[in-house]
Amino acid sequence: MTFKHRAIVDTIPAYKQGKPAPAVSGQRSFKISSNENPYPPLPSVQKAIEDQALDRINRYPDMSGWQVVSRLAKDYEVDPAEIVLGCGSTEVITQLVDLLAGPGDEVIYPWRSFEAYPIIVSGAGATSVQIANRPDGGHDIDAMIAAINSKTRMIIVNNPNNPTSSSVSDADARRLMKAVPSDVIVLFDEAYIHFNTDPDTSVAMKLYREYPNIVVAHTFSKAYGLAGLRIGYGIAAPDVAAGMRKMSIPFGVTQTAQVAAVASLEAKDELMERVQALIGERGRIVRALRGQGWDFPEPYANFFWLPLGSKTAEAEARFKAAGLSTRVFDGEGIRISIGEKEANDKVIEVCQTLKDDGIA
Repeated sequence: MTFKHRAIVDTIPAYKQGKPAPAVSGQRSFKISSNENPYPPLPSVQKAIEDQALDRINRYPDMSGWQVVSRLAKDYEVDPAEIVLGCGSTEVITQLVDLLAGPGDEVIYPWRSFEAYPIIVSGAGATSVQIANRPDGGHDIDAMIAAINSKTRMIIVNNPNNPTSSSVSDADARRLMKAVPSDVIVLFDEAYIHFNTDPDTSVAMKLYREYPNIVVAHTFSKAYGLAGLRIGYGIAAPDVAAGMRKMSIPFGVTQTAQVAAVASLEAKDELMERVQALIGERGRIVRALRGQGWDFPEPYANFFWLPLGSKTAEAEARFKAAGLSTRVFDGEGIRISIGEKEANDKVIEVCQTLKDDGIA
């Protein structure tokens, strides 16, 4: 059908969701394509949903998300006016881009990075300035600084970076902040911060105390295992946060998500035990693959990156045949989430066959 619409929409790539676990006869399959937490919500979180949310589905949620906001404000020692909720951190980022950028404006971010960035920026009518990563998968901070001009409205730092799992150092983050004009917002997207064990990593909340033009985005989807409920949050200066709320989806964060988020925060110590278990599994996989002779960026998220180049499609077929769905970037590489132990064992086995057959 031919219909009148914004021409820019035709240039926007569609977001590709991670593929489900493939059906392979005679064996168990696993989905390790979306960086999801393989553990289900804690029993206490499930009970909170049952007791506090299921009987309110017929009612609109609290649009301010006060219970979540007040709890987060206490935990981060900020004013509640500095907390913005969203339908996942992706919506928080969308709010910020919609607030800051439009036609004629530029948004700088690393590439390859989170696939939603170009979609969000183009949707706002702004122009993406994609800065190629370094060979080790990390941000090229010098190139990002060099790209700043009078059209720059926002800069995105993805730490750890998705899909390369590389960490941004505190020194690099500070060097960037010193170079950025004080009226240009820098977003630190820290969706995977709980998995970041880099001793030199940047921690955005420390910088936030020093630079009012920083916005921090976090999510309950990864470490907290609430991906299906869609809740995330941003921390920003009160006037920036107020502007972001104007861009938000009315009633976008459900009561179920809010209840689950509060219950998860209350059970943080127990949840962090699961995070440590996933970090342990990540380390086990890395040691095994290094032992096989693989060379790939040191991972600091709940996934790792195999830069396979022209061998990517062949490698994907091997993983699929073993009952593993991975996140594939054609001609570039494969991102593999840390999953259940059995899934991780299969990953190690497939990687060995790739090495043995010269596909790596």
